[in-house]
Amino acid sequence: MLLNLHQVVKSFNNQPVLRGVSLQVESGEIIALLGPSGCGKTTLLRIIAGLEEPNSGGLLYKGQELVEIPVHQRGFGLVFQDYALFPHKHVAGNIEFGLRMLGWDEKTRAVRVSQVLELVGLSGFQKREIHELSGGEQQRVALARSLAPSPRVLLLDEPMGSLDRALRERLMRELRTILKEAGGVLDRPEGITAIFVTHDQEEAFAVADRILVMNAGLIEQEGTPSELYGNPKNVFVARFLGMDNLLEGEIVSREPSKVKTKAGEFLIFPISLEVGQRVILLLRPEAATLSTRTGEDYSEIVAVLSEVSFRGRYQDATFRVDLGEDKHISLKFDFDTDVLLPPSGAEVTLYLDPESIKILLD
Repeated sequence: MLLNLHQVVKSFNNQPVLRGVSLQVESGEIIALLGPSGCGKTTLLRIIAGLEEPNSGGLLYKGQELVEIPVHQRGFGLVFQDYALFPHKHVAGNIEFGLRMLGWDEKTRAVRVSQVLELVGLSGFQKREIHELSGGEQQRVALARSLAPSPRVLLLDEPMGSLDRALRERLMRELRTILKEAGGVLDRPEGITAIFVTHDQEEAFAVADRILVMNAGLIEQEGTPSELYGNPKNVFVARFLGMDNLLEGEIVSREPSKVKTKAGEFLIFPISLEVGQRVILLLRPEAATLSTRTGEDYSEIVAVLSEVSFRGRYQDATFRVDLGEDKHISLKFDFDTDVLLPPSGAEVTLYLDPESIKILLD
Protein backbone atom coordinates (compact mmCIF):
# COMPACT_ATOMS: atom_id res chain seq x y z
CA MET A 1 0.00 0.00 0.00
CA LEU A 2 1.51 3.32 -1.06
CA LEU A 3 -0.73 5.80 0.81
CA ASN A 4 -2.96 4.93 3.75
CA LEU A 5 -5.32 7.33 5.54
CA HIS A 6 -7.14 6.06 8.61
CA GLN A 7 -10.05 7.82 10.33
CA VAL A 8 -8.92 11.34 9.42
CA VAL A 9 -10.90 14.01 11.28
CA LYS A 10 -10.76 17.76 10.63
CA SER A 11 -12.82 20.68 11.94
CA PHE A 12 -12.71 24.44 11.37
CA ASN A 13 -14.15 26.71 14.08
CA ASN A 14 -15.74 23.63 15.72
CA GLN A 15 -17.49 22.78 12.45
CA PRO A 16 -16.65 19.23 11.32
CA VAL A 17 -15.36 19.03 7.74
CA LEU A 18 -13.97 15.48 7.74
CA ARG A 19 -15.70 12.96 9.99
CA GLY A 20 -13.35 9.99 10.00
CA VAL A 21 -12.22 9.40 6.43
CA SER A 22 -10.21 6.30 5.53
CA LEU A 23 -8.74 5.48 2.15
CA GLN A 24 -5.94 3.45 0.61
CA VAL A 25 -4.08 4.27 -2.60
CA GLU A 26 -1.94 1.82 -4.58
CA SER A 27 1.14 2.75 -6.60
CA GLY A 28 0.25 3.99 -10.07
CA GLU A 29 -3.42 4.44 -9.23
CA ILE A 30 -5.46 7.50 -10.26
CA ILE A 31 -8.02 8.38 -7.58
CA ALA A 32 -10.81 10.94 -7.94
CA LEU A 33 -12.34 12.64 -4.90
CA LEU A 34 -15.79 13.48 -6.24
CA GLY A 35 -18.46 15.48 -4.45
CA PRO A 36 -20.33 18.78 -4.09
CA SER A 37 -18.86 21.99 -2.71
CA GLY A 38 -18.28 21.76 1.04
CA CYS A 39 -18.12 17.97 1.22
CA GLY A 40 -14.49 17.99 2.44
CA LYS A 41 -12.69 16.78 -0.68
CA THR A 42 -10.31 19.75 -1.00
CA THR A 43 -9.57 19.70 2.73
CA LEU A 44 -8.68 16.01 2.43
CA LEU A 45 -6.34 16.77 -0.48
CA ARG A 46 -4.70 19.61 1.47
CA ILE A 47 -4.13 17.29 4.42
CA ILE A 48 -2.41 14.76 2.14
CA ALA A 49 -0.28 17.58 0.69
CA GLY A 50 0.65 18.87 4.15
CA LEU A 51 -1.08 22.23 3.75
CA GLU A 52 -3.46 21.36 6.59
CA GLU A 53 -3.06 19.18 9.67
CA PRO A 54 -5.77 16.72 10.73
CA ASN A 55 -7.24 16.95 14.22
CA SER A 56 -6.81 13.19 14.49
CA GLY A 57 -6.25 10.12 12.39
CA GLY A 58 -3.38 8.40 10.64
CA LEU A 59 -1.65 9.44 7.40
CA LEU A 60 1.01 7.03 6.15
CA TYR A 61 3.20 6.88 3.03
CA LYS A 62 4.74 3.42 2.63
CA GLY A 63 4.14 2.92 6.32
CA GLN A 64 5.83 6.19 7.33
CA GLU A 65 3.80 8.76 9.26
CA LEU A 66 3.40 11.93 7.19
CA VAL A 67 1.79 14.37 9.61
CA GLU A 68 5.09 15.68 10.97
CA ILE A 69 6.76 15.92 7.54
CA PRO A 70 6.56 19.44 6.02
CA VAL A 71 5.17 20.06 2.55
CA HIS A 72 8.51 20.53 0.78
CA GLN A 73 9.89 17.24 2.13
CA ARG A 74 6.98 15.02 1.09
CA GLY A 75 7.95 14.87 -2.55
CA PHE A 76 4.37 15.39 -3.71
CA GLY A 77 3.41 17.44 -6.76
CA LEU A 78 0.59 20.00 -6.65
CA VAL A 79 -1.61 21.31 -9.48
CA PHE A 80 -4.13 24.04 -8.66
CA GLN A 81 -7.20 25.33 -10.45
CA ASP A 82 -5.66 28.78 -10.98
CA TYR A 83 -2.37 27.39 -12.45
CA ALA A 84 -0.18 29.44 -10.02
CA LEU A 85 2.40 30.09 -12.75
CA PHE A 86 5.07 32.79 -12.52
CA PRO A 87 4.03 35.49 -15.05
CA HIS A 88 7.56 36.93 -15.30
CA LYS A 89 9.11 33.59 -16.31
CA HIS A 90 8.76 31.85 -19.65
CA VAL A 91 7.50 28.29 -19.91
CA ALA A 92 10.86 26.62 -19.33
CA GLY A 93 11.58 28.93 -16.38
CA ASN A 94 8.32 27.90 -14.73
CA ILE A 95 8.99 24.20 -15.20
CA GLU A 96 12.64 24.50 -14.10
CA PHE A 97 11.83 26.31 -10.88
CA GLY A 98 11.30 23.22 -8.75
CA LEU A 99 14.21 21.41 -10.37
CA ARG A 100 16.53 24.31 -9.48
CA MET A 101 15.37 24.09 -5.87
CA LEU A 102 16.28 20.40 -5.92
CA GLY A 103 19.78 21.18 -7.22
CA TRP A 104 19.45 19.76 -10.73
CA ASP A 105 22.20 20.94 -13.14
CA GLU A 106 21.34 22.97 -16.25
CA LYS A 107 21.75 20.15 -18.77
CA THR A 108 19.59 17.72 -16.79
CA ARG A 109 16.94 20.42 -16.29
CA ALA A 110 16.79 21.10 -20.03
CA VAL A 111 16.31 17.40 -20.81
CA ARG A 112 13.52 17.06 -18.27
CA VAL A 113 11.77 20.23 -19.51
CA SER A 114 11.75 18.80 -23.03
CA GLN A 115 10.43 15.47 -21.74
CA VAL A 116 7.48 16.88 -19.81
CA LEU A 117 6.55 19.40 -22.52
CA GLU A 118 6.37 16.57 -25.03
CA LEU A 119 4.33 14.57 -22.52
CA VAL A 120 1.70 17.32 -22.21
CA GLY A 121 1.64 18.10 -25.94
CA LEU A 122 3.62 21.37 -25.83
CA SER A 123 6.92 20.44 -27.49
CA GLY A 124 8.92 23.52 -28.46
CA PHE A 125 7.14 25.86 -26.03
CA GLN A 126 10.20 26.43 -23.83
CA LYS A 127 10.63 30.11 -24.67
CA ARG A 128 6.95 31.05 -24.83
CA GLU A 129 5.80 33.74 -22.40
CA ILE A 130 2.98 32.79 -20.05
CA HIS A 131 0.71 35.62 -21.23
CA GLU A 132 0.93 34.23 -24.78
CA LEU A 133 -0.68 30.94 -23.76
CA SER A 134 -4.34 29.97 -23.74
CA GLY A 135 -5.96 28.76 -20.54
CA GLY A 136 -5.61 25.15 -21.61
CA GLU A 137 -1.93 25.63 -22.46
CA GLN A 138 -1.27 27.30 -19.11
CA GLN A 139 -2.84 24.36 -17.32
CA ARG A 140 -0.65 21.99 -19.31
CA VAL A 141 2.43 23.98 -18.24
CA ALA A 142 1.28 23.77 -14.61
CA LEU A 143 0.87 20.01 -15.03
CA ALA A 144 4.31 19.72 -16.66
CA ARG A 145 5.89 21.71 -13.81
CA SER A 146 4.39 19.38 -11.22
CA LEU A 147 5.41 16.26 -13.14
CA ALA A 148 9.00 17.40 -13.80
CA PRO A 149 10.51 16.32 -10.43
CA SER A 150 8.84 12.87 -10.80
CA PRO A 151 6.63 13.29 -7.71
CA ARG A 152 5.88 10.40 -5.40
CA VAL A 153 2.20 11.42 -5.55
CA LEU A 154 0.59 14.03 -7.79
CA LEU A 155 -2.26 16.03 -6.20
CA LEU A 156 -4.65 18.01 -8.41
CA ASP A 157 -7.30 20.38 -7.04
CA GLU A 158 -10.07 20.99 -9.62
CA PRO A 159 -7.39 21.09 -12.35
CA MET A 160 -9.90 21.85 -15.12
CA GLY A 161 -12.30 24.01 -13.13
CA SER A 162 -11.30 27.34 -14.69
CA LEU A 163 -11.33 26.14 -18.31
CA ASP A 164 -14.23 26.64 -20.67
CA ARG A 165 -16.32 23.61 -21.60
CA ALA A 166 -14.57 22.83 -24.88
CA LEU A 167 -11.08 23.00 -23.35
CA ARG A 168 -12.20 20.99 -20.34
CA GLU A 169 -13.62 18.26 -22.57
CA ARG A 170 -10.35 18.05 -24.49
CA LEU A 171 -8.01 18.03 -21.48
CA MET A 172 -10.34 15.63 -19.66
CA ARG A 173 -9.81 13.07 -22.42
CA GLU A 174 -6.06 13.59 -22.46
CA LEU A 175 -5.24 13.87 -18.75
CA ARG A 176 -5.59 10.14 -18.08
CA THR A 177 -3.28 9.33 -21.01
CA ILE A 178 -0.70 11.85 -19.78
CA LEU A 179 -0.72 10.43 -16.26
CA LYS A 180 -0.51 6.84 -17.45
CA GLU A 181 2.36 7.58 -19.84
CA ALA A 182 4.25 9.80 -17.37
CA GLY A 183 5.59 6.85 -15.37
CA GLY A 184 7.68 5.57 -18.26
CA VAL A 185 9.04 9.03 -19.03
CA LEU A 186 9.81 10.03 -15.43
CA ASP A 187 11.46 6.85 -14.15
CA ARG A 188 8.36 5.69 -12.29
CA PRO A 189 7.86 2.17 -13.71
CA GLU A 190 4.87 1.65 -11.41
CA GLY A 191 3.23 4.71 -12.95
CA ILE A 192 2.40 8.15 -11.57
CA THR A 193 0.13 7.96 -8.53
CA ALA A 194 -2.42 10.75 -8.65
CA ILE A 195 -5.30 12.03 -6.52
CA PHE A 196 -7.53 14.71 -7.97
CA VAL A 197 -10.49 16.68 -6.67
CA THR A 198 -13.50 17.37 -8.86
CA HIS A 199 -17.22 18.08 -8.64
CA ASP A 200 -17.75 16.91 -12.24
CA GLN A 201 -18.76 13.25 -12.53
CA GLU A 202 -17.89 13.12 -16.25
CA GLU A 203 -14.38 14.29 -15.38
CA ALA A 204 -14.04 11.64 -12.69
CA PHE A 205 -15.34 8.89 -14.99
CA ALA A 206 -12.96 9.89 -17.81
CA VAL A 207 -9.77 10.15 -15.76
CA ALA A 208 -9.89 7.96 -12.64
CA ASP A 209 -9.16 4.30 -12.00
CA ARG A 210 -11.22 4.57 -8.81
CA ILE A 211 -13.68 7.19 -7.57
CA LEU A 212 -14.52 8.13 -3.98
CA VAL A 213 -17.86 9.92 -3.76
CA MET A 214 -17.85 12.26 -0.75
CA ASN A 215 -20.72 13.88 1.13
CA ALA A 216 -20.68 15.93 4.34
CA GLY A 217 -17.19 14.83 5.34
CA LEU A 218 -17.66 11.13 4.67
CA ILE A 219 -17.05 8.74 1.79
CA GLU A 220 -20.48 7.57 0.63
CA GLN A 221 -19.20 5.02 -1.88
CA GLU A 222 -16.04 4.08 -3.72
CA GLY A 223 -15.39 1.97 -6.79
CA THR A 224 -14.37 1.99 -10.42
CA PRO A 225 -16.34 4.25 -12.76
CA SER A 226 -18.28 1.26 -14.11
CA GLU A 227 -19.02 -0.05 -10.61
CA LEU A 228 -20.38 3.30 -9.43
CA TYR A 229 -22.45 3.91 -12.53
CA GLY A 230 -23.80 0.38 -12.56
CA ASN A 231 -24.61 0.14 -8.86
CA PRO A 232 -24.95 3.43 -6.98
CA LYS A 233 -25.26 2.65 -3.28
CA ASN A 234 -27.89 5.19 -2.28
CA VAL A 235 -30.01 8.15 -3.34
CA PHE A 236 -27.23 10.71 -2.81
CA VAL A 237 -24.76 8.85 -5.03
CA ALA A 238 -27.39 8.20 -7.70
CA ARG A 239 -28.43 11.86 -7.83
CA PHE A 240 -24.85 13.12 -7.83
CA LEU A 241 -24.05 10.86 -10.76
CA GLY A 242 -26.93 12.46 -12.66
CA MET A 243 -29.60 9.80 -12.13
CA ASP A 244 -32.80 11.58 -11.14
CA ASN A 245 -35.45 8.94 -11.95
CA LEU A 246 -36.09 7.91 -8.34
CA LEU A 247 -39.44 6.56 -7.16
CA GLU A 248 -40.56 5.43 -3.72
CA GLY A 249 -42.08 1.99 -3.85
CA GLU A 250 -42.99 -1.26 -2.13
CA ILE A 251 -42.09 -4.79 -3.11
CA VAL A 252 -45.36 -6.54 -3.99
CA SER A 253 -44.06 -9.75 -5.56
CA ARG A 254 -40.91 -11.87 -5.63
CA GLU A 255 -41.75 -14.31 -8.45
CA PRO A 256 -41.66 -12.33 -10.63
CA SER A 257 -40.01 -9.49 -8.71
CA LYS A 258 -42.24 -6.41 -8.81
CA VAL A 259 -42.24 -3.01 -7.14
CA LYS A 260 -45.35 -0.87 -6.89
CA THR A 261 -44.90 2.91 -7.15
CA LYS A 262 -47.18 5.89 -7.73
CA ALA A 263 -46.25 5.67 -11.42
CA GLY A 264 -47.25 2.00 -11.67
CA GLU A 265 -45.76 -1.44 -11.12
CA PHE A 266 -42.29 -2.29 -12.39
CA LEU A 267 -40.67 -5.61 -13.11
CA ILE A 268 -37.16 -5.71 -11.69
CA PHE A 269 -34.23 -8.11 -11.71
CA PRO A 270 -34.85 -10.97 -9.21
CA ILE A 271 -34.13 -9.94 -5.61
CA SER A 272 -34.09 -11.52 -2.17
CA LEU A 273 -36.00 -8.76 -0.35
CA GLU A 274 -39.31 -9.46 1.35
CA VAL A 275 -42.75 -8.53 0.09
CA GLY A 276 -43.92 -5.32 1.78
CA GLN A 277 -40.43 -3.85 2.13
CA ARG A 278 -40.16 -0.17 1.24
CA VAL A 279 -37.48 0.73 -1.29
CA ILE A 280 -36.34 3.46 -3.65
CA LEU A 281 -36.51 2.50 -7.31
CA LEU A 282 -33.90 3.89 -9.69
CA LEU A 283 -34.84 3.94 -13.37
CA ARG A 284 -31.52 4.29 -15.13
CA PRO A 285 -31.21 6.81 -17.99
CA GLU A 286 -30.82 4.02 -20.55
CA ALA A 287 -33.73 1.94 -19.20
CA ALA A 288 -36.40 3.06 -21.69
CA THR A 289 -37.12 2.26 -25.33
CA LEU A 290 -39.99 3.26 -27.58
CA SER A 291 -39.95 -0.05 -29.46
CA THR A 292 -42.46 -2.76 -28.56
CA ARG A 293 -40.67 -5.58 -26.76
CA THR A 294 -42.07 -8.94 -27.83
CA GLY A 295 -41.25 -12.19 -26.08
CA GLU A 296 -39.67 -10.37 -23.14
CA ASP A 297 -40.97 -9.15 -19.80
CA TYR A 298 -40.75 -5.37 -19.85
CA SER A 299 -42.59 -2.80 -17.76
CA GLU A 300 -44.67 -0.19 -19.58
CA ILE A 301 -45.35 3.48 -18.83
CA VAL A 302 -47.68 5.75 -20.76
CA ALA A 303 -46.16 9.24 -20.79
CA VAL A 304 -46.14 12.53 -22.66
CA LEU A 305 -42.90 13.75 -24.21
CA SER A 306 -42.19 17.18 -22.71
CA GLU A 307 -38.89 18.18 -24.27
CA VAL A 308 -35.78 16.84 -25.98
CA SER A 309 -32.24 18.12 -25.45
CA PHE A 310 -29.72 17.15 -28.13
CA ARG A 311 -26.37 16.20 -26.56
CA GLY A 312 -24.37 15.15 -29.61
CA ARG A 313 -23.90 11.44 -29.00
CA TYR A 314 -27.37 11.04 -27.50
CA GLN A 315 -30.73 12.74 -26.89
CA ASP A 316 -31.90 13.58 -23.37
CA ALA A 317 -35.71 13.27 -23.36
CA THR A 318 -38.01 14.39 -20.53
CA PHE A 319 -41.39 12.70 -20.14
CA ARG A 320 -44.39 13.64 -18.00
CA VAL A 321 -46.25 10.78 -16.31
CA ASP A 322 -49.80 11.62 -15.20
CA LEU A 323 -50.65 10.48 -11.66
CA GLY A 324 -54.23 11.79 -11.62
CA GLU A 325 -55.73 14.61 -9.54
CA ASP A 326 -53.67 17.12 -11.55
CA LYS A 327 -50.44 15.54 -10.35
CA HIS A 328 -47.55 14.27 -12.43
CA ILE A 329 -43.88 13.33 -12.25
CA SER A 330 -41.06 13.89 -14.74
CA LEU A 331 -38.70 11.16 -15.89
CA LYS A 332 -35.60 11.57 -18.06
CA PHE A 333 -34.20 8.95 -20.41
CA ASP A 334 -31.38 8.90 -22.93
CA PHE A 335 -31.79 7.75 -26.53
CA ASP A 336 -29.27 7.31 -29.33
CA THR A 337 -29.27 10.16 -31.83
CA ASP A 338 -30.60 7.87 -34.57
CA VAL A 339 -33.80 7.15 -32.59
CA LEU A 340 -36.68 9.13 -34.10
CA LEU A 341 -38.58 10.74 -31.23
CA PRO A 342 -42.13 12.11 -31.66
CA PRO A 343 -42.83 15.84 -31.35
CA SER A 344 -43.21 17.43 -27.93
CA GLY A 345 -46.68 16.87 -26.50
CA ALA A 346 -47.07 13.41 -28.06
CA GLU A 347 -48.22 10.52 -25.89
CA VAL A 348 -45.93 7.48 -26.02
CA THR A 349 -45.51 4.09 -24.39
CA LEU A 350 -42.12 3.55 -22.77
CA TYR A 351 -40.84 0.01 -22.33
CA LEU A 352 -38.45 -0.38 -19.39
CA ASP A 353 -35.75 -3.05 -19.17
CA PRO A 354 -35.83 -4.78 -15.73
CA GLU A 355 -32.04 -5.04 -15.75
CA SER A 356 -31.80 -1.23 -15.93
CA ILE A 357 -34.01 -0.75 -12.88
CA LYS A 358 -32.13 -0.78 -9.59
CA ILE A 359 -33.21 -1.04 -5.95
CA LEU A 360 -31.89 1.49 -3.45
CA LEU A 361 -32.64 0.85 0.21
CA ASP A 362 -32.70 4.44 1.45
